[in-house]
Amino acid sequence: MRRTFTESWFGPDAKSAHIGWLCVAAALGLSLLGVYAIDVATYPQSGALSTHGRTLQQLMFLGAGLIAAVVISKPNPHFIRILAWPSLVIVIGLLIFLLIPMVPASIVRPRNGCRGWIDLGAFDLQPSELAKIAFVLAAAEYLRYRDNHRTALGLIPPALITMIPVGLIMLQPDLGVAMLFLPAIFAIVLAAGSKMRHLTAVVLAGALAMPIAYQMLRPYQKDRIVGLWHQIKGDATAASTAEMFQATTAISVSGAGQTEGYSDGKARAILRYTQLPERHNDMVFSVIMTRFGLFGGVFVLALYGLWCLGALIAAARCKDPFGRLVIVGFVAIVAAQVFINVGMNVGLVPIIGVTLPFVSYGGSSMVTVWIMTGLIFSFAVRKPARMARPTFEYGN
Repeated sequence: MRRTFTESWFGPDAKSAHIGWLCVAAALGLSLLGVYAIDVATYPQSGALSTHGRTLQQLMFLGAGLIAAVVISKPNPHFIRILAWPSLVIVIGLLIFLLIPMVPASIVRPRNGCRGWIDLGAFDLQPSELAKIAFVLAAAEYLRYRDNHRTALGLIPPALITMIPVGLIMLQPDLGVAMLFLPAIFAIVLAAGSKMRHLTAVVLAGALAMPIAYQMLRPYQKDRIVGLWHQIKGDATAASTAEMFQATTAISVSGAGQTEGYSDGKARAILRYTQLPERHNDMVFSVIMTRFGLFGGVFVLALYGLWCLGALIAAARCKDPFGRLVIVGFVAIVAAQVFINVGMNVGLVPIIGVTLPFVSYGGSSMVTVWIMTGLIFSFAVRKPARMARPTFEYGN
């Protein structure tokens, strides 16, 4: 019997039609829109896309991401599960390497006060991005077929798995990326059957600890939180400080597009003369709002919704507990990242340096989210085992 290309590449247990294609289509649409938005943000001349600079680099990052997704989707999920703990150990080693003071600046050069990148010559590696994947894989591997997390004390091991990379990332310091691990572990243990009353107690304890955490923030981080509060209250004078320039400019640029946005040339001119900081990176959503208006912003959110919907359907259909938890963790990270980034751009969240997945400029970020998409595709393409063991139990 002649096998299809899908069966030839993934094995006889693969299926050609599955929900994973929805994630791939949404991710590709977001990535291509990001390339265009970066070009609009970077170059003042309208017309065809630039063939050099950040636009070309982002296209190369996209190509690398696609290759990584294809490669990571081919191995059987059992092999990926074996790599869970080794990958976490390697990533933790890289995060520790970033914090070693005697490492030359030519290898680890702080950016905006953050020691988060390793210069590999051809490209810069951001280990905190890879830590998202390694952390989710390790947490899913630990929780599969367990039931001790259904007790209050049983939540301690997942918390330790989370706190080690979070603590190292906070020391860089990178508050934005570190915050993404918390909703991910919450979603993973919830999907694994943890009791809601235990998780509610953890959330309440975290809320009570927020005043202590606030005192540990850097001065500029505190200023941004205070400035946002004054901005919400309508105190224009207090909100117009230097620390709030990026936030206030992003709000103005986002609102300038109104409902339908401006033409290509006019959008480029507005972005050029407003001098919005990080408009190719953290603030790229404001660029999309300027170019395509409110409709463009809603369209971007709809694409993220399709990506998350496809992933969650794949998780619901997945009989492998490891695969189900991995997918849920990835969805939580991407959803939290989108919420924070869009909130930063429209003035609902302080500026904490979180990129927009698939859209913002950056190689590590692009490759990371495409690896997530490739793993989701890998779990979705394979047929469930006929004699699969029951995964998790739920109840009060």
